[in-house]
Amino acid sequence: MSFTKSALIGLKADQFRHPLDLEATNALKQLPGLDLAIRTLLGPVAEQFFYLENIASSILVSEQQLPDLHKLLVEAARILDLEAPQLYVRQHPVPNAYTFAMRGRQPFIVMHTSLIELLTPEEIQAVIAHELGHLKCDHSVYLTLANVLVLAAGQLPFPIGGVITQGLQAQIMNWVRCAEFTCDRAALLATQDPRITMSVMMKLTGGSPTLAKQLNLDAFIAQARAYDDVSKTEIGEMLKQLQTAQLSHPVPVLRAREIDRWASSQEYQSLIDAKSKDASRGGWRNW
Repeated sequence: MSFTKSALIGLKADQFRHPLDLEATNALKQLPGLDLAIRTLLGPVAEQFFYLENIASSILVSEQQLPDLHKLLVEAARILDLEAPQLYVRQHPVPNAYTFAMRGRQPFIVMHTSLIELLTPEEIQAVIAHELGHLKCDHSVYLTLANVLVLAAGQLPFPIGGVITQGLQAQIMNWVRCAEFTCDRAALLATQDPRITMSVMMKLTGGSPTLAKQLNLDAFIAQARAYDDVSKTEIGEMLKQLQTAQLSHPVPVLRAREIDRWASSQEYQSLIDAKSKDASRGGWRNW
């Protein structure tokens, strides 16, 4: 890594949770039928199915297997002050990463090979930290339900059409989009450099292994700020909402704008400053 970073000892989820995440989580808890959906889709059969399927189709990262990735995982987990989950690498042409947290089983993160090939080590760590943010904020049950809907509905050994209504699925996807903003903040806290996190967004927007070195981050940040300006009109805000309504994630340029904004906020600076004061009393852990 380019510089030594310090672990945020005692970091709490509510210290960096995005307000949209909190609002969407509270709304989700009020939805009728959600408990039934969770019990049906995330019961013992589904849990074992996905856990075994992942072991059979991915590489488990460890000190002996892909050790550089393992070091990035361990470092990010220590910075965010939580236990490192399992990390798997899966051969897949679509750049992606996701987290499964089953009841009674160790949570695990999956990264696609195409995403790893696209990013630098620092950017890979930002992605890992983003996924760790889901665990830090206890997104596990709702997140796994969303991942089942998005990633694996066709693989389940039973139909889900009668369990998840269209309205309920829309609410869950809205929650996921809001939760992503929180986890992007976790990525920033782990990398301690907003440019690294925004660079990930840039590459997810229009990058490839051959184009990556030609991309201009400053130009992308300017593009993100221009996207923000669209919200100043009523029709612009409506169009942005329609654009994201069917997506499982906010558009990358919007996520970059949110990180750009939070990195320069008093909230973020106060959190970093508080940890800096702890460091002078031995509260930070350098490694």
